[in-house]
Amino acid sequence: MRIKGLVAATFSTFNEDGSLNLSLIPTLVDKLIGDGVRGVFICGTNGEGPNLTIEERMTIAEAYVKAVNKRCLVLVHVGHPSIAEARKLAAHAQQIGADAISAVAAFYFKPSSARNLVDCMAQIASAAPAMPFYYYHIPVITGVAVDPLDFLQMAEERIPNLAGIKYTSATIHEYQACLNYKDGKFDILFGYDELLLPALAVGAEGAIGSTYTFAAPLYLKVMEHFREGRLTEARQLQYQAVKMIQCLPKYSPIPAQKAIMKIMGIDLGPCRLPLTTLGDKEVQEIHTYLDEINFTSVLHAVTSPANGVVAGQPS
Repeated sequence: MRIKGLVAATFSTFNEDGSLNLSLIPTLVDKLIGDGVRGVFICGTNGEGPNLTIEERMTIAEAYVKAVNKRCLVLVHVGHPSIAEARKLAAHAQQIGADAISAVAAFYFKPSSARNLVDCMAQIASAAPAMPFYYYHIPVITGVAVDPLDFLQMAEERIPNLAGIKYTSATIHEYQACLNYKDGKFDILFGYDELLLPALAVGAEGAIGSTYTFAAPLYLKVMEHFREGRLTEARQLQYQAVKMIQCLPKYSPIPAQKAIMKIMGIDLGPCRLPLTTLGDKEVQEIHTYLDEINFTSVLHAVTSPANGVVAGQPS
C-alpha cells in the first residue's frame, strides 16, 4: 500500500452528555473529501481513541466506512494497552471493509526493545492478515522511543502485512532513514503537520495529521508549490500553518482544534475527561488570534478557483 497526499486524523464527535454523535460523521466526511484528502484516520489520538470503549470504537469505524462508501481511504487505529483488545479491533476493521489498520505501542506496560515492540505489533497485525498494517510511532505520547528503523528491519520478516509507519515524531533524520530503507520499500507517512515542508524536502509523499481536518487545502497548496519548485510560496504557506499551530498548546491541542472546527461551522461536541472542552471565552480568544494572523483569509484564498483548487481534488 502506498498513500500519496493527505490523510485527516479526525476528531471525536460527541453529544453534550458525552455519548457518541454518529450523525456528524457523514457531514465531516463530505467536507474532507471536498477538501481533497485521500483518507481519514479514525479513533487515533485526535479521535480520543484511548477515551473510548472498544464497542464505541467499533461503532465509529462502522459509521465511517458507511459514510465514506469507498470515496476515500479509511484507516482505523486499533492500538490498545491490551493486545487482546487491539486484536478484536483489528479483526473488526477487516470485517467491515476498512482499508488499513494502525496501532500505537502499548503505553502502560511499554515494550522494552525493538524486538519486544515487533512481537506486540505482529500479534495485532495477524488478527487482520488481509489488511495493510502501519505501526504508529508517536513516542511523545507513548513514551516508546524505539528506533523506527530498527523496528522496520526486524518487522519486515515477522509482519507479512506491514505497509509502513505512521511517523509522528520531529526526528526528520530518522524519518528520512525509514523512507530510504531498502529503496523505499515501506510507506512512511509523516505525522507532524507543522513540519510538513521539511518532510517533503527529504522525500515525504504522504502525511497524516489533525489540522488537515480543517486546513487540508492550505497544506495541499504547500505540496503543490513544493512539487513545482515554488519554494518561497511553499515556505510562506507553511508558516501560516505554523502560526496557527502555535496557539494550540496554550489551550490543549485537541480541545483547541475542536474549537477551531466550531469556529469554522462544524460543532463536533465536547471532549471527554481528562481532556477539557474549551469555554466561550477561550473559543473567542482563538477566533481573535486566527483573525489576527489572517488564517481564515489565507485558507479561503487557497481554496478559490483562481488558485487551482477544485473541490474534491487534491491540488
